[in-house]
Amino acid sequence: MQKLVEAKFSIGNIVKHKFLNFRGVIFDLDPEFNNTEEWYQAIPEQIRPIKEQPFYHLFAENEEIFYIAYVSEQNLLLDKSKEPCNHPGIKEIFEGFDGVNYQPHTKAKN
Repeated sequence: MQKLVEAKFSIGNIVKHKFLNFRGVIFDLDPEFNNTEEWYQAIPEQIRPIKEQPFYHLFAENEEIFYIAYVSEQNLLLDKSKEPCNHPGIKEIFEGFDGVNYQPHTKAKN
């Protein structure tokens, strides 16, 4: 039987990392860690998260680059700045920003 997991964040939320200097928009989530052991071991031990928690896929950005990040729930905070993100991938999944969250496309793109 599959365990029910309650996620703290939702698709479209803007979040920021607790320790690293980036923020981003959640576009997918895994109920628990679903990446390689090599990736996991590459995280510095002092901030290495437990695996048994939600992990989020982000359109991430900092002042220098855009990228895709995979981050544990324990290392994220809601970004309350109300500033939109500029990652170019956002427009592929989301159609608008309401000042707090991004809204997913309501119909399929052609």
